[in-house]
Amino acid sequence: MRPVVEAVDCVVIGAGVVGLAVARALAQGGHEVLVLEGENAIGTQTSARSSEVIHAGIYYPPGSWKARLCVRGKDLLYAYCAERSVGYRRCGKFIVATSQAQVARLDAIARQAAANSVGDLVLLSAAQAQAAEPALQCLAALHSPSTGIVDSHGLMLSLHGDLTRAGGLVALNSAVAQLECGPDAIIVVASDGTRLAARAVVNAAGLRAPALAARMAGLGARHVPRAYFAKGSYFTLAGKAPFSRLVYPVPEPGGLGVHLTLDLGGGARFGPDVQWVDDPGDLAVDPARAEAFYAGVRRYWPDLPEGALQPAYAGIRPKISAPGQPDSDFSIQGPNVHGIPGLVNLFGIESPGLTAALAIGEAVTALVVAPA
Repeated sequence: MRPVVEAVDCVVIGAGVVGLAVARALAQGGHEVLVLEGENAIGTQTSARSSEVIHAGIYYPPGSWKARLCVRGKDLLYAYCAERSVGYRRCGKFIVATSQAQVARLDAIARQAAANSVGDLVLLSAAQAQAAEPALQCLAALHSPSTGIVDSHGLMLSLHGDLTRAGGLVALNSAVAQLECGPDAIIVVASDGTRLAARAVVNAAGLRAPALAARMAGLGARHVPRAYFAKGSYFTLAGKAPFSRLVYPVPEPGGLGVHLTLDLGGGARFGPDVQWVDDPGDLAVDPARAEAFYAGVRRYWPDLPEGALQPAYAGIRPKISAPGQPDSDFSIQGPNVHGIPGLVNLFGIESPGLTAALAIGEAVTALVVAPA
């Protein structure tokens, strides 16, 4: 066995937006922090392939991690972007009903949002919605004024800068092979054989977090969820979008429907859809999927021109619930769950993970500094 070559206070595995936010929070709290990232740049996986939406916190079960961290994270993120000059826009979102059955569901959505402390939704008639968005066709809509968009790459660069200024370090091309969980330290074994002794380790490896947890000697198998990969494809709109807000259909079983999001340059994209895959590297967009996108979008934008949708990119959601099951909550497992001092595993950090990132940083820091 190779000897331990270095001791470090905190190791964060994964330099996506959540890993960077966690590392930043730890470093600014006075901890020595090393981030290990297997790729050759920060934020190249799930964090680089999202809708870049700042979510309000509407749909998640009241009291869940997703609900609480999304609402808290949204406030932190808007303040952070304004302070650090990270690109963002509080553009708002319309949740649109295109059938009478969906109209009846708008009240339930508003009640759930209020239970999550999102009390700013406004019910609009068809005429009111169409006055604000003339290209829109609907029977009614809910306006969420606190929904927005953010430059996710600019955000990650800013978080990385904060981490560095606080004395933290990101090591790229530094994949982790396994961990050995002991009572006094957690041994992190890199793929090149380097061994680090850490007081605290945060597994923020995203899509690979369950597989990494399965390679943690000393962690019970009951604490390692099965990973499922939900691919979401996006199509971009050729030309300028006739909308100034995001447009989401009323959610249906199996997903949020084909929704329209905007980027900071005014361009529009549609998606993501849901396609269950076995390989998290399956990121090709099948042009044939556009047919379902046209049908979905034309329910609320009937004038979408034929041929206007172009394949863009795909992302993979790090699911820990199987196809056909209800979406799982974020799984944030600290010593209070598994009994290993200093270890925090983050599983299933899908949407609204980007919105919640700074709040996740707060929550994980509390677990790392708290006694087991």
